[in-house]
Amino acid sequence: MAEANLRYSPRVYVAGNTGMVGSAICRKMSAENYCVIKPSTRVDLTNQNDVNQMVSELRPDWIFLAAARVGGIHANSTYPADFVYVNLMIECNLIRAAFENDVKKLLFLGSSCIYPRNCPQPIKEEYLLSDYLEPSNKPYAIAKIAGIIMAQSFSSQYGCNYISVMPSNLYGPYDNFDLKESHVIPALLRKTHEAKMSGASYVEIWGTGRPFREFLHVDDLADACLFLMRNYDSPELINIGSGYDQTVFELARIIKEVVGYQGEIRFNPAMPDGTPRKLLDISRLKALGWNPSISLRDGLRLTYRWYLENENVARK
Repeated sequence: MAEANLRYSPRVYVAGNTGMVGSAICRKMSAENYCVIKPSTRVDLTNQNDVNQMVSELRPDWIFLAAARVGGIHANSTYPADFVYVNLMIECNLIRAAFENDVKKLLFLGSSCIYPRNCPQPIKEEYLLSDYLEPSNKPYAIAKIAGIIMAQSFSSQYGCNYISVMPSNLYGPYDNFDLKESHVIPALLRKTHEAKMSGASYVEIWGTGRPFREFLHVDDLADACLFLMRNYDSPELINIGSGYDQTVFELARIIKEVVGYQGEIRFNPAMPDGTPRKLLDISRLKALGWNPSISLRDGLRLTYRWYLENENVARK
């Protein structure tokens, strides 16, 4: 294994360490006895001078670039300027600071929304920029595509070891349960839980329920990210997913069972569905020797348990 060949114990900085993805990576790295370093005070990652000073002081060997402004269809449609500006600034500042401070390796986290709306399924990495994007998340997707190109450009021009990974739809502990900004799983878990507690006769869900979605538990993502930092050095992007998908209708049915809700699920076809299907081809990652380990049903149970235990502090 590549891990056995490491001649040093890398100092690791996880940008976005308080978010769902960043906190999962920190948990994984700590469990594997890596030295995870953090700034002593909160840093504005959209401020170039602050980022340069932080990286210069921390002197990390590895950076996981997990910080991002994220959200579902409603948030993407309501705050397009925020999504493009914040994400561009974060990735530009951190990738440049990594180069200027001789960071040995950087992992940039993209998103499956970078791929065209009507991709052949499952989606291969080479389909990037082959067709039109989904309009509802175009600002976020374009910002993430810029991050990929930036990481690849620094690798080709300066010989940096910067890799880019594209995860499918993520969920898990520390997700955003704010109904105005959340993705589909935290939104459905919260809506269904609140309907159960209030005795509501039905839960309304945006769209038709027909689109297919692939979901990956965030702890599986963290495991894959560490695996790739140990075993992958190509600037070519690589997908991370579960390898299977289901309709939003099927997802809602599973969540209803997990929560124990007895009411009705109603879909509102007047609201947008988003991309018809997004199933990632993960054959490149599987060929390297990695496979997911958390099933959707088990992952939803774990996430719902976390929400119940942290409902008073979960982001609402």
